[in-house]
Amino acid sequence: MRVAVAFDHRGVKLRERLLDELAALGHEAVDLGTDKPEPRIDYPDKAREIGEAIRNGDAERAVFVCGSGVGASVAANKLAGIRAAVSHDIYSAHQGVEHDDMNVLCLGSEVIGAELAAELVRGFVSARFDGGERYVRRLEKIEEMEGEKTYG
Repeated sequence: MRVAVAFDHRGVKLRERLLDELAALGHEAVDLGTDKPEPRIDYPDKAREIGEAIRNGDAERAVFVCGSGVGASVAANKLAGIRAAVSHDIYSAHQGVEHDDMNVLCLGSEVIGAELAAELVRGFVSARFDGGERYVRRLEKIEEMEGEKTYG
């Protein structure tokens, strides 16, 4: 699987461990940077890159790391077709894919350590969408919400 990875200036501390984990699992990392803590990187910019990689077919899923995971998730979810969530426990990391077809795993480098992050990535990339009727119905409702105008 091709997995896009992106890190803001705070998320970069998990970079090497997560790239190593994806390689060890046999997945191709689509590296969107950054690789250093300076200059500061605005997470919405990385969210757009992550979303474009998935929507253009350059990656099937993505791992996006900022300080808390929250900003990454908020920004990525603004893009149609992107289903991102902060998952700092293994159940959420795989269940988000199985039931919600989550395609972006968001992690916080200030919240979890490198080994837990690697375990979460393992659970995320190994999970498959269940495809059950109730899950598809819910995703269709989300797609409708994405198309609603909120102004004008």
